[in-house]
Amino acid sequence: MRNAGYVPRAATPLLDALGRGINDLEKSLADMLKKDRPKKVVFAVVTDGQENASREFSKKQVVKMIREKTDKDGWQFVFLSADLGAIAEAQELGVQASMSMTFAKDAAGTKGAWDSLSKNTSDFRGGVKPDMAFEEKDRKHPQDPNKKKKK
Repeated sequence: MRNAGYVPRAATPLLDALGRGINDLEKSLADMLKKDRPKKVVFAVVTDGQENASREFSKKQVVKMIREKTDKDGWQFVFLSADLGAIAEAQELGVQASMSMTFAKDAAGTKGAWDSLSKNTSDFRGGVKPDMAFEEKDRKHPQDPNKKKKK
């Protein structure tokens, strides 16, 4: 990964970030001794916006990359966003709805998202859960499109 600091520029090159991230992680794993490679890979995306600035990767390329890594290599793609529109976009890219979650744009929402991601990752990697799907208790944001409506 690149070690540059975060500089807000009102632009989100989400496809470029995903494409580069997948390639970087794939290379890092390939460079490891086979015995040292993790058996379960979680690729987590956290964003505050929708795609609007990519120049390097197309949507079609990223969809293919996500599908290949999910189907062939068993990677789990998780998508957290403070932007409701980005959640729909993640699903169009091939991230399962159950592994997508929105969070409130405040300290409590951010903390809750990281806490849920941390617990899910630990449970998945430890064999407690079969995948990274978020549970209803994780979905506290009132506008989360995947939150079940009370009847």
